Amino acid sequence: MNTIDENKLNQLLGRTIVDFGAVSIAPLVLLGDRLGLYRALAQHGPLTSAELATHTDTHERYVREWLNAQAASGYVHYLADSGRYALTPEQALVFADEDSPAFIVGAFQTALAAGRIGQRLENAFRTGEGIGWHEHDHELFHGVERFFRSSYIDSLTSQWIPALDGVEARLHAGARVADIGCGHGASTILMAQAYPASEFIGFDYHAESVAAATERARQAGVADRCRFEVASAKDYPGRDYDLVTIFDALHDMGDPVGASRHVLGTLAPDGAWMIVEPYAGDRVEENLNPVGRAYYAGSTMICTPCSLAQEVGLALGAQAGEARMRAVVTGAGFQRFRRATHTPFNLVFEARP
Repeated sequence: MNTIDENKLNQLLGRTIVDFGAVSIAPLVLLGDRLGLYRALAQHGPLTSAELATHTDTHERYVREWLNAQAASGYVHYLADSGRYALTPEQALVFADEDSPAFIVGAFQTALAAGRIGQRLENAFRTGEGIGWHEHDHELFHGVERFFRSSYIDSLTSQWIPALDGVEARLHAGARVADIGCGHGASTILMAQAYPASEFIGFDYHAESVAAATERARQAGVADRCRFEVASAKDYPGRDYDLVTIFDALHDMGDPVGASRHVLGTLAPDGAWMIVEPYAGDRVEENLNPVGRAYYAGSTMICTPCSLAQEVGLALGAQAGEARMRAVVTGAGFQRFRRATHTPFNLVFEARP
């Protein structure tokens, strides 16, 4: 009979209670976002629950309970002396400012939306069948856009592109860029805003996402140099692109080697391919940490099923790591592959013909 270590048991139970609270608070984070509760606190706080309800046209009793749940989570600061609630500057960046690089609401939105295919995922576990990106709840598409946009705002034009050899100068001078698997176009639009002399085309196989990206480009005022088309990574049109980009999507593809081969055929001879992937080590034990935990979970619900729904179904997963990505890209014929830079959440690779 196995002997139970009470200390280890209590530590594990303590971890599960933390996780239970995290799961429970997630719908309330989205509720606060949709009702404008975080934004009102950032704008007007400190506030009582009644004052916050007045500012947001909501019911005080619900708001009071929501505030206490947020305060217990450390997401809102409770001022016991006055009975008011406030957002610290850090909390405001995380929950109230959509243009903040620390904005995290999209991550909650993504996780909750991904879980809505629970029965379908259970069946997939039993059968091995895939689940296409387009088959998810549409809230997932919006959550992914908001989640990744935060890191792109912080790093794309300030760190990642400058880390590529000579690419930033070409973009300032005027270049042709293809952004593959662009989704709602966050990455494409940010580049178009930063490099007005260049032309950007976003491609995605999901027609609804292409329509959303087109509207976002119009709203951002970059539609004259930024357009979107329905096409997959293996058949998007055009040749002699100065830069091709794929953001957090190569590992989702069923045939990433075939996609890489097509990228090679569409690049100019001196063109560059920027590949942004979730941060991961090459060995499982390197990824057993909070970032790896989130990415492995997301990969189980989104990335791996997406790849398995496509031809080949290589299913790299979101924690593929640098060695596997190098093998994919060089196996498609690229002669040069290097890690250009990285953050705690992303690996940025540069590939050349």
